[in-house]
Amino acid sequence: MYTRIYFFRFPKDTCDRPIIYHLIKEHEVEVNILRADILPEREGVMILELKGAKNNVRAALAYLEGLGVGIERLATRVRRDEQRCFECGACTGICPVQALYVRREDMAVLFDPDKCTGCGQCVLICPVRAMEMSLGKEWLQLESVTMD
Repeated sequence: MYTRIYFFRFPKDTCDRPIIYHLIKEHEVEVNILRADILPEREGVMILELKGAKNNVRAALAYLEGLGVGIERLATRVRRDEQRCFECGACTGICPVQALYVRREDMAVLFDPDKCTGCGQCVLICPVRAMEMSLGKEWLQLESVTMD
C-alpha cells in the first residue's frame, strides 16, 4: 500500500465539486483529512493522506492537477526524544498507522519509524513534546528517484 501526505491548494471555483468523493470512488484512493480550511467562494487548503496502489494515487493527483489544484508533497520525519518520553501512551491512540504502539508484555510504548507517514498527530498530542517533526528534504530526493 502506497501512502503519502500532500498539501493541496484548491482554487475558489472548485469549492462546490465533490472532489474527495471522486478520489475515493473513481480513483480508489483512501483519503484521510488531516487539516482542512474550505469556505465557499474562497481558495481552500487541505492536508490529506492518500493511500492506495501507486498508480491509483498518481491518477488521483493527475485528476487534481487537471482541476487546477496546487499540490505539494509533505515529506516529514518524526522522531521520538527518548529522554523526554515517559511512555504515557497518549500517542498510541491517535496514530492512524500504528507506528506508535504499546507492547503489552511490559507496557512499553514503542515507535516504528518505518510505519510512520509523518501525519504529525503524535506531535500535537504529546504532553511533554517528546515527538518532533521536521521536513525531510532527503526523503523528497529519495522519492523522486524511486517514483520513476
